[in-house]
Amino acid sequence: MAMTDNIRDRGRERYRGAKLAIALALVAVAAGKFYLDRDEWATALARQPQVRPSSPDFDLSRATIPREEIRAGGPPKDGIPALTDPEFIAADRAQYLRPDDRVAGVVIGGDARAYPLRILTWHEVVNDTIQGVPVVVSYCPLCDSVAAFDRRTPEGVKEFGVSGLLYNSNVLMYDRGGRSEGLWSQLKAEAVSGPQAGQPLRALPVELTTWRDWRARHPDTTVLSARTGHPRDYRADPYRGYLDRPGLMFPARPTSDLLPEKAKVLGVWSDGAAKAYPLAAFADRREPTLVKDEVAGRKLTLRYDPRSESLRVVEADEGLRWMYSLWFAWYAFHPETEIAMIR
Repeated sequence: MAMTDNIRDRGRERYRGAKLAIALALVAVAAGKFYLDRDEWATALARQPQVRPSSPDFDLSRATIPREEIRAGGPPKDGIPALTDPEFIAADRAQYLRPDDRVAGVVIGGDARAYPLRILTWHEVVNDTIQGVPVVVSYCPLCDSVAAFDRRTPEGVKEFGVSGLLYNSNVLMYDRGGRSEGLWSQLKAEAVSGPQAGQPLRALPVELTTWRDWRARHPDTTVLSARTGHPRDYRADPYRGYLDRPGLMFPARPTSDLLPEKAKVLGVWSDGAAKAYPLAAFADRREPTLVKDEVAGRKLTLRYDPRSESLRVVEADEGLRWMYSLWFAWYAFHPETEIAMIR
């Protein structure tokens, strides 16, 4: 089993008497067997076990995050299977997609690829190569966070898997097949344990929009095929209702009430500075809107599309990085963040 005996034993003790055996429920979800009942989870999730200071599954040496705040999410290591070099198909063959389905979009060297969230929700990590560039596209359903990174590091090209562990309610990826299996944080955008602890991942430009919008702007795009080799019902959403209901499944800190905890934001950062652009700030716009701004003295231009209710960076100075997230998660990782004032 991927999780240590002491974690499992502790989990059994803490789950006893819970209406829902959360570990079994999450593993079942990882296997694509049923929907999750969020109401029944409320009590059980509060009893989630934490990871003890050592684990044979991952290298926790040199940890840059508090070990006691690393939590077992339920599924074991690789219980949520990452995709590596998956099949892509032409846009007109993607019959499983609806126009309003959300997709993460990446363009490298003129090659546009779409990663539907209805697939990413079940896999969270996609190891891909675009125009010779090894990339990882990651999605965390608990934070509604989307990011893309270059997989090249000083220690070579990484292949990432889903650890089954969380920090601040955010997915922790792990480095497969290296000298050690260190943990990497999506929202922190760096290794948080192991020999490369503190090593940043280079964030790549990414968009979060609708399939209709992405396809209209990139008619030659390819899209992730639903033929992943894993038995999942990609028409179903195992996290349905989560984004619309108050409350979190796992704790995150520090916290801020400057925005609703599940407000959707586009987060931009550089050189220790960060800024959040709330999508709700554009809710009254009826026409596409361009916004020019600066982060850490670097300029960027954003565009809001009211039809797709999407916000994207269309131009940015070198050194600016961005990803999408819910406010609670963005703030937990970037408490220094500003909130953009949209006029």
